Amino acid sequence: MARNKVLVGVRAVALIEVGKALIVLLACFGLLALIHRDVEALAEHLVELLHLDPDKRFPHIFLDAAARVTDARLWLLASLAITYASARAIEAYGLWHARRWAEWVALVSAAVYVPFEVYELSHGITRLKSGTLVINIAIVAYMIYALRQSNRSAGPCA
Repeated sequence: MARNKVLVGVRAVALIEVGKALIVLLACFGLLALIHRDVEALAEHLVELLHLDPDKRFPHIFLDAAARVTDARLWLLASLAITYASARAIEAYGLWHARRWAEWVALVSAAVYVPFEVYELSHGITRLKSGTLVINIAIVAYMIYALRQSNRSAGPCA
C-alpha cells in the first residue's frame, strides 16, 4: 500500500523527465532547421524584429554567437540534444515502471544540478532560478524517500 503511494510521486517525477525530454527534442528540431541557413542573417533579423539595440550587451553576444555558427556545430548540438533527450526518456520509462535503477538515476541527476543552481542564485535571485532549485531539491528528497520505502518493502533479504 505504501509503495503504491510512493509510485504516484515517482510517476510525477517521470512526467517531469518526459517534459524535459520533449523540450530538448523541440530545441533539437530547431537546431536542425537552421542547418544550411544563414544563421547570422536570421539573428540580425530577430534582433531588428524585437527592436533591440545590437550594440547592447546581450543582443551583441547573441549576434556574435550566431556569426560563429556552422553546420558542424549545429549537428553536434543536435546530437547532444538527442542524447540528452533519450537519457531523460529512458529515465522516465524506468521511473514509470518503478525500476529501482531509475530512482537512483533520478536522485543523482537532480542532485548534480543543486550546487550549480545555488551558485547561480549567489549571482542574483530570480523566480526561475529559485523555482528550479526548489524543484530539484524536492525531487532529491522525494527520491531518497522512495528509495527508503522500496528498501523497507523489499524486506531484509533483498
